[in-house]
Amino acid sequence: MTGETTAPLSAPGPLVDPFGRRVTYLRVSVTDRCDFRCVYCMSEDMTFLPKRDLLTLEELDRICSAFVENGVRKLRITGGEPLVRRDIMSLFRSLSRHLETGALDELTLTTNGSQLARHAAELAACGVRRVNVSLDTLDADKFRRLTRWGDLSKVMGGIEAARRAGLKVKINAVALKDVNEDEIETLLTWAHGQGMDLTLIEVMPLGEIEGQRIDQYLPLSLVRARLAQRFTLTPTDERTGGPARYVRVAETGGRLGFITPMTHNFCESCNRVRLTCTGQLFMCLGQEDAADLRHPVRASKSDDLLRQTIAEAIARKPKGHDFVIDRRHSRPAVGRHMSTTGG
Repeated sequence: MTGETTAPLSAPGPLVDPFGRRVTYLRVSVTDRCDFRCVYCMSEDMTFLPKRDLLTLEELDRICSAFVENGVRKLRITGGEPLVRRDIMSLFRSLSRHLETGALDELTLTTNGSQLARHAAELAACGVRRVNVSLDTLDADKFRRLTRWGDLSKVMGGIEAARRAGLKVKINAVALKDVNEDEIETLLTWAHGQGMDLTLIEVMPLGEIEGQRIDQYLPLSLVRARLAQRFTLTPTDERTGGPARYVRVAETGGRLGFITPMTHNFCESCNRVRLTCTGQLFMCLGQEDAADLRHPVRASKSDDLLRQTIAEAIARKPKGHDFVIDRRHSRPAVGRHMSTTGG
Protein backbone atom coordinates (compact mmCIF):
# COMPACT_ATOMS: atom_id res chain seq x y z
CA MET A 1 0.00 0.00 0.00
CA THR A 2 1.32 3.41 -0.94
CA GLY A 3 -0.39 5.29 1.87
CA GLU A 4 -1.62 7.87 -0.61
CA THR A 5 -5.23 8.88 -1.00
CA THR A 6 -7.03 10.51 -3.86
CA ALA A 7 -7.81 14.17 -3.29
CA PRO A 8 -11.34 15.44 -3.95
CA LEU A 9 -11.73 16.38 -7.58
CA SER A 10 -11.85 20.05 -8.40
CA ALA A 11 -11.50 19.29 -12.09
CA PRO A 12 -11.83 16.17 -14.24
CA GLY A 13 -8.88 13.83 -13.87
CA PRO A 14 -7.97 10.14 -13.58
CA LEU A 15 -9.36 8.03 -10.74
CA VAL A 16 -6.51 6.23 -8.96
CA ASP A 17 -7.04 4.08 -5.86
CA PRO A 18 -4.68 3.81 -2.85
CA PHE A 19 -2.86 0.89 -4.48
CA GLY A 20 -2.04 2.77 -7.66
CA ARG A 21 -4.70 1.06 -9.76
CA ARG A 22 -6.42 3.33 -12.25
CA VAL A 23 -10.20 2.94 -12.40
CA THR A 24 -11.22 2.93 -16.06
CA TYR A 25 -14.22 0.59 -16.04
CA LEU A 26 -17.69 1.23 -14.58
CA ARG A 27 -20.33 -1.48 -14.42
CA VAL A 28 -23.80 0.02 -14.06
CA SER A 29 -26.85 -1.87 -12.85
CA VAL A 30 -30.01 -0.25 -14.21
CA THR A 31 -32.43 -2.58 -12.43
CA ASP A 32 -32.43 -5.38 -9.88
CA ARG A 33 -35.32 -7.05 -11.71
CA CYS A 34 -34.92 -10.02 -14.00
CA ASP A 35 -37.23 -12.25 -16.01
CA PHE A 36 -35.18 -15.30 -14.92
CA ARG A 37 -34.56 -16.72 -11.45
CA CYS A 38 -31.24 -18.50 -11.93
CA VAL A 39 -30.61 -20.92 -9.08
CA TYR A 40 -27.08 -19.64 -8.31
CA CYS A 41 -28.10 -15.97 -8.49
CA MET A 42 -31.33 -15.46 -6.58
CA SER A 43 -34.20 -17.09 -4.78
CA GLU A 44 -37.33 -17.93 -6.73
CA ASP A 45 -39.48 -15.73 -4.50
CA MET A 46 -37.56 -12.46 -4.74
CA THR A 47 -38.65 -9.10 -3.34
CA PHE A 48 -37.46 -6.40 -5.69
CA LEU A 49 -36.84 -2.75 -4.96
CA PRO A 50 -39.74 -0.30 -5.26
CA LYS A 51 -39.37 1.77 -8.42
CA ARG A 52 -39.18 5.00 -6.40
CA ASP A 53 -35.82 3.86 -4.98
CA LEU A 54 -34.21 3.54 -8.39
CA LEU A 55 -32.15 6.20 -10.07
CA THR A 56 -33.89 7.70 -13.06
CA LEU A 57 -32.36 7.11 -16.46
CA GLU A 58 -31.34 10.77 -16.50
CA GLU A 59 -29.56 10.36 -13.15
CA LEU A 60 -27.80 7.24 -14.40
CA ASP A 61 -26.63 9.17 -17.44
CA ARG A 62 -25.34 12.00 -15.27
CA ILE A 63 -23.34 9.70 -13.00
CA CYS A 64 -21.92 7.72 -15.92
CA SER A 65 -20.92 10.94 -17.63
CA ALA A 66 -19.12 12.15 -14.50
CA PHE A 67 -17.09 8.94 -14.52
CA VAL A 68 -16.30 9.34 -18.21
CA GLU A 69 -15.09 12.88 -17.55
CA ASN A 70 -12.73 11.42 -14.97
CA GLY A 71 -11.10 8.80 -17.11
CA VAL A 72 -13.48 5.85 -17.27
CA ARG A 73 -13.14 4.39 -20.76
CA LYS A 74 -15.58 1.49 -20.57
CA LEU A 75 -19.22 1.36 -19.47
CA ARG A 76 -21.04 -1.94 -19.09
CA ILE A 77 -24.79 -1.86 -18.51
CA THR A 78 -26.04 -4.72 -16.34
CA GLY A 79 -28.95 -5.74 -14.13
CA GLY A 80 -30.77 -7.90 -13.08
CA GLU A 81 -31.65 -8.06 -16.72
CA PRO A 82 -30.97 -4.58 -18.11
CA LEU A 83 -33.24 -4.90 -21.12
CA VAL A 84 -36.36 -5.33 -18.97
CA ARG A 85 -36.07 -1.75 -17.71
CA ARG A 86 -38.61 0.50 -19.34
CA ASP A 87 -37.16 2.93 -21.93
CA ILE A 88 -33.65 1.55 -21.39
CA MET A 89 -32.68 2.31 -24.98
CA SER A 90 -32.94 6.03 -24.24
CA LEU A 91 -29.99 5.59 -21.86
CA PHE A 92 -27.94 3.85 -24.55
CA ARG A 93 -28.81 6.59 -27.04
CA SER A 94 -27.72 9.28 -24.61
CA LEU A 95 -24.49 7.60 -23.51
CA SER A 96 -23.51 6.96 -27.13
CA ARG A 97 -22.49 10.63 -27.38
CA HIS A 98 -19.36 9.75 -25.41
CA LEU A 99 -18.41 7.22 -28.07
CA GLU A 100 -18.86 9.86 -30.76
CA THR A 101 -16.56 12.32 -28.99
CA GLY A 102 -13.93 9.65 -28.31
CA ALA A 103 -14.18 10.12 -24.54
CA LEU A 104 -15.43 6.54 -24.20
CA ASP A 105 -13.87 3.47 -25.81
CA GLU A 106 -16.69 1.04 -25.26
CA LEU A 107 -20.37 0.93 -24.32
CA THR A 108 -21.62 -2.60 -23.85
CA LEU A 109 -23.93 -4.78 -21.78
CA THR A 110 -24.38 -8.16 -20.15
CA THR A 111 -27.75 -9.77 -20.78
CA ASN A 112 -29.53 -13.09 -20.40
CA GLY A 113 -30.56 -12.75 -24.05
CA SER A 114 -34.30 -13.01 -23.49
CA GLN A 115 -35.01 -9.51 -24.81
CA LEU A 116 -32.07 -9.23 -27.18
CA ALA A 117 -34.01 -9.92 -30.38
CA ARG A 118 -36.11 -6.77 -29.77
CA HIS A 119 -33.17 -4.47 -29.13
CA ALA A 120 -30.16 -5.79 -31.03
CA ALA A 121 -30.45 -3.51 -34.06
CA GLU A 122 -30.88 -0.36 -31.96
CA LEU A 123 -28.01 -1.35 -29.68
CA ALA A 124 -25.78 -1.56 -32.73
CA ALA A 125 -27.07 1.82 -33.93
CA CYS A 126 -26.06 3.29 -30.54
CA GLY A 127 -22.47 2.20 -31.00
CA VAL A 128 -22.58 -1.01 -28.99
CA ARG A 129 -20.14 -3.38 -30.68
CA ARG A 130 -20.28 -6.45 -28.47
CA VAL A 131 -22.49 -8.01 -25.83
CA ASN A 132 -22.07 -10.73 -23.23
CA VAL A 133 -24.86 -13.30 -23.07
CA SER A 134 -25.18 -15.47 -19.97
CA LEU A 135 -25.88 -19.05 -21.03
CA ASP A 136 -25.02 -22.06 -18.87
CA THR A 137 -26.44 -24.94 -20.90
CA LEU A 138 -27.64 -25.84 -24.39
CA ASP A 139 -30.18 -28.32 -23.03
CA ALA A 140 -33.65 -26.72 -23.10
CA ASP A 141 -35.00 -28.69 -20.14
CA LYS A 142 -31.92 -28.08 -18.03
CA PHE A 143 -32.00 -24.42 -19.03
CA ARG A 144 -35.53 -24.07 -17.67
CA ARG A 145 -34.53 -25.79 -14.43
CA LEU A 146 -31.49 -23.54 -14.02
CA THR A 147 -33.30 -20.31 -14.83
CA ARG A 148 -36.66 -21.47 -13.44
CA TRP A 149 -38.54 -19.24 -15.91
CA GLY A 150 -36.31 -19.08 -18.98
CA ASP A 151 -36.96 -20.17 -22.56
CA LEU A 152 -33.81 -21.30 -24.36
CA SER A 153 -35.30 -20.69 -27.81
CA LYS A 154 -35.75 -16.98 -27.03
CA VAL A 155 -32.13 -16.69 -25.95
CA MET A 156 -30.94 -18.44 -29.10
CA GLY A 157 -33.10 -16.11 -31.15
CA GLY A 158 -31.59 -13.14 -29.35
CA ILE A 159 -28.06 -14.33 -30.03
CA GLU A 160 -28.83 -14.76 -33.72
CA ALA A 161 -30.45 -11.30 -33.89
CA ALA A 162 -27.39 -9.76 -32.26
CA ARG A 163 -25.06 -11.41 -34.74
CA ARG A 164 -27.23 -10.30 -37.68
CA ALA A 165 -27.02 -6.74 -36.33
CA GLY A 166 -23.23 -6.96 -36.40
CA LEU A 167 -22.72 -7.33 -32.66
CA LYS A 168 -19.91 -9.55 -31.46
CA VAL A 169 -21.31 -12.00 -28.91
CA LYS A 170 -19.40 -13.56 -26.03
CA ILE A 171 -21.00 -16.37 -24.05
CA ASN A 172 -20.64 -16.36 -20.25
CA ALA A 173 -21.25 -19.65 -18.47
CA VAL A 174 -21.17 -20.27 -14.73
CA ALA A 175 -19.52 -23.62 -14.04
CA LEU A 176 -21.80 -25.62 -11.75
CA LYS A 177 -20.85 -28.87 -10.07
CA ASP A 178 -23.01 -31.84 -11.13
CA VAL A 179 -25.15 -29.50 -13.24
CA ASN A 180 -23.35 -28.42 -16.39
CA GLU A 181 -19.79 -29.64 -15.82
CA ASP A 182 -20.39 -32.45 -18.34
CA GLU A 183 -21.45 -29.85 -20.95
CA ILE A 184 -18.49 -27.51 -20.84
CA GLU A 185 -16.75 -29.13 -23.81
CA THR A 186 -20.02 -28.94 -25.75
CA LEU A 187 -20.46 -25.26 -24.88
CA LEU A 188 -16.87 -24.61 -25.96
CA THR A 189 -17.13 -26.29 -29.34
CA TRP A 190 -20.57 -24.77 -30.01
CA ALA A 191 -19.53 -21.20 -29.13
CA HIS A 192 -16.27 -21.37 -31.06
CA GLY A 193 -18.05 -23.01 -33.96
CA GLN A 194 -20.29 -19.91 -34.12
CA GLY A 195 -17.32 -17.55 -33.90
CA MET A 196 -18.08 -16.56 -30.30
CA ASP A 197 -15.74 -16.44 -27.31
CA LEU A 198 -16.67 -18.44 -24.23
CA THR A 199 -15.86 -17.33 -20.69
CA LEU A 200 -16.30 -19.67 -17.73
CA ILE A 201 -17.09 -18.21 -14.31
CA GLU A 202 -16.83 -19.66 -10.83
CA VAL A 203 -19.95 -19.37 -8.68
CA MET A 204 -19.61 -16.57 -6.09
CA PRO A 205 -20.98 -16.40 -2.51
CA LEU A 206 -23.38 -13.47 -2.98
CA GLY A 207 -26.85 -13.43 -1.43
CA GLU A 208 -29.02 -16.11 0.13
CA ILE A 209 -30.26 -18.90 -2.14
CA GLU A 210 -31.99 -22.22 -1.62
CA GLY A 211 -29.31 -24.78 -0.69
CA GLN A 212 -25.58 -24.14 -0.23
CA ARG A 213 -23.14 -22.78 -2.78
CA ILE A 214 -20.50 -25.32 -1.80
CA ASP A 215 -22.78 -27.84 -3.49
CA GLN A 216 -22.69 -25.73 -6.68
CA TYR A 217 -19.02 -24.75 -6.61
CA LEU A 218 -16.81 -26.16 -9.34
CA PRO A 219 -13.19 -24.91 -9.26
CA LEU A 220 -12.10 -23.74 -12.71
CA SER A 221 -8.63 -25.09 -12.00
CA LEU A 222 -10.23 -28.53 -12.23
CA VAL A 223 -12.22 -27.61 -15.35
CA ARG A 224 -9.10 -26.26 -17.06
CA ALA A 225 -7.15 -29.43 -16.25
CA ARG A 226 -9.93 -31.56 -17.74
CA LEU A 227 -10.11 -29.45 -20.90
CA ALA A 228 -6.34 -29.64 -21.30
CA GLN A 229 -6.65 -33.42 -21.67
CA ARG A 230 -8.56 -32.93 -24.92
CA PHE A 231 -7.64 -29.46 -26.15
CA THR A 232 -4.41 -27.53 -26.60
CA LEU A 233 -4.77 -24.43 -24.42
CA THR A 234 -2.23 -21.69 -25.04
CA PRO A 235 -2.20 -18.75 -22.59
CA THR A 236 -2.53 -15.31 -24.14
CA ASP A 237 -2.07 -11.78 -22.86
CA GLU A 238 -5.29 -10.68 -24.60
CA ARG A 239 -7.65 -8.67 -22.38
CA THR A 240 -11.14 -7.24 -22.81
CA GLY A 241 -11.02 -4.80 -19.90
CA GLY A 242 -12.47 -7.16 -17.30
CA PRO A 243 -11.16 -9.90 -14.98
CA ALA A 244 -11.08 -12.80 -17.46
CA ARG A 245 -7.79 -14.48 -18.29
CA TYR A 246 -7.73 -16.04 -21.74
CA VAL A 247 -6.29 -19.01 -23.57
CA ARG A 248 -6.44 -19.85 -27.26
CA VAL A 249 -7.82 -23.28 -28.13
CA ALA A 250 -5.80 -24.73 -31.01
CA GLU A 251 -8.42 -27.26 -32.07
CA THR A 252 -11.21 -24.68 -32.42
CA GLY A 253 -9.24 -21.51 -33.11
CA GLY A 254 -11.36 -19.72 -30.53
CA ARG A 255 -10.70 -17.90 -27.28
CA LEU A 256 -11.63 -19.28 -23.86
CA GLY A 257 -11.73 -17.11 -20.74
CA PHE A 258 -11.62 -17.98 -17.06
CA ILE A 259 -13.00 -15.76 -14.29
CA THR A 260 -11.74 -17.23 -11.03
CA PRO A 261 -12.68 -15.15 -7.97
CA MET A 262 -12.35 -18.22 -5.75
CA THR A 263 -9.36 -20.26 -6.95
CA HIS A 264 -7.24 -17.33 -8.14
CA ASN A 265 -8.53 -13.84 -7.51
CA PHE A 266 -7.79 -11.03 -9.93
CA CYS A 267 -7.73 -8.20 -7.41
CA GLU A 268 -4.16 -7.07 -8.06
CA SER A 269 -5.19 -5.64 -11.45
CA CYS A 270 -8.73 -4.55 -10.59
CA ASN A 271 -9.76 -1.50 -12.62
CA ARG A 272 -13.49 -1.68 -11.88
CA VAL A 273 -16.18 -0.22 -9.67
CA ARG A 274 -19.90 -0.97 -9.70
CA LEU A 275 -22.91 1.34 -9.51
CA THR A 276 -26.22 -0.11 -8.36
CA CYS A 277 -29.59 0.98 -9.66
CA THR A 278 -30.18 2.86 -6.38
CA GLY A 279 -26.98 4.89 -6.69
CA GLN A 280 -24.72 2.90 -4.37
CA LEU A 281 -21.14 2.73 -5.63
CA PHE A 282 -19.37 -0.48 -4.62
CA MET A 283 -15.61 -0.25 -4.91
CA CYS A 284 -15.33 -4.04 -4.57
CA LEU A 285 -17.86 -6.74 -5.49
CA GLY A 286 -16.88 -8.78 -2.45
CA GLN A 287 -17.00 -6.05 0.22
CA GLU A 288 -19.90 -4.21 1.82
CA ASP A 289 -18.43 -0.70 1.75
CA ALA A 290 -20.32 1.58 -0.63
CA ALA A 291 -20.72 5.28 -1.36
CA ASP A 292 -24.09 6.91 -1.90
CA LEU A 293 -24.10 8.79 -5.22
CA ARG A 294 -27.86 9.33 -5.29
CA HIS A 295 -27.68 12.03 -2.63
CA PRO A 296 -25.14 14.28 -4.39
CA VAL A 297 -26.96 13.88 -7.71
CA ARG A 298 -30.23 14.99 -6.16
CA ALA A 299 -28.72 17.59 -3.83
CA SER A 300 -27.26 19.83 -6.53
CA LYS A 301 -27.48 20.49 -10.24
CA SER A 302 -23.71 20.99 -10.18
CA ASP A 303 -21.51 17.90 -10.44
CA ASP A 304 -18.95 19.21 -7.92
CA LEU A 305 -20.35 17.29 -4.96
CA LEU A 306 -20.88 14.19 -7.10
CA ARG A 307 -17.28 14.21 -8.31
CA GLN A 308 -15.97 14.79 -4.80
CA THR A 309 -18.01 11.85 -3.50
CA ILE A 310 -16.69 9.64 -6.28
CA ALA A 311 -13.08 10.63 -5.52
CA GLU A 312 -13.51 9.96 -1.81
CA ALA A 313 -15.00 6.55 -2.63
CA ILE A 314 -12.12 5.57 -4.92
CA ALA A 315 -9.74 6.51 -2.09
CA ARG A 316 -11.41 3.71 -0.05
CA LYS A 317 -11.16 1.01 -2.73
CA PRO A 318 -9.81 -2.07 -0.91
CA LYS A 319 -6.96 -4.27 -2.00
CA GLY A 320 -9.26 -7.23 -2.66
CA HIS A 321 -12.26 -9.32 -1.73
CA ASP A 322 -12.65 -12.01 0.93
CA PHE A 323 -14.68 -14.63 -0.93
CA VAL A 324 -14.70 -18.05 0.73
CA ILE A 325 -16.77 -21.12 -0.12
CA ASP A 326 -16.50 -24.12 2.17
CA ARG A 327 -18.57 -26.08 4.68
CA ARG A 328 -17.52 -23.79 7.54
CA HIS A 329 -18.83 -20.71 5.74
CA SER A 330 -22.44 -21.57 5.00
CA ARG A 331 -23.57 -17.95 4.80
CA PRO A 332 -22.75 -15.82 1.76
CA ALA A 333 -19.69 -13.55 1.88
CA VAL A 334 -22.01 -10.58 1.40
CA GLY A 335 -25.76 -10.53 1.88
CA ARG A 336 -26.78 -8.75 -1.33
CA HIS A 337 -27.61 -10.76 -4.43
CA MET A 338 -25.63 -10.38 -7.63
CA SER A 339 -28.73 -8.89 -9.25
CA THR A 340 -28.61 -6.06 -6.71
CA THR A 341 -24.98 -5.16 -7.32
CA GLY A 342 -25.03 -5.78 -11.05
CA GLY A 343 -24.09 -8.94 -12.92
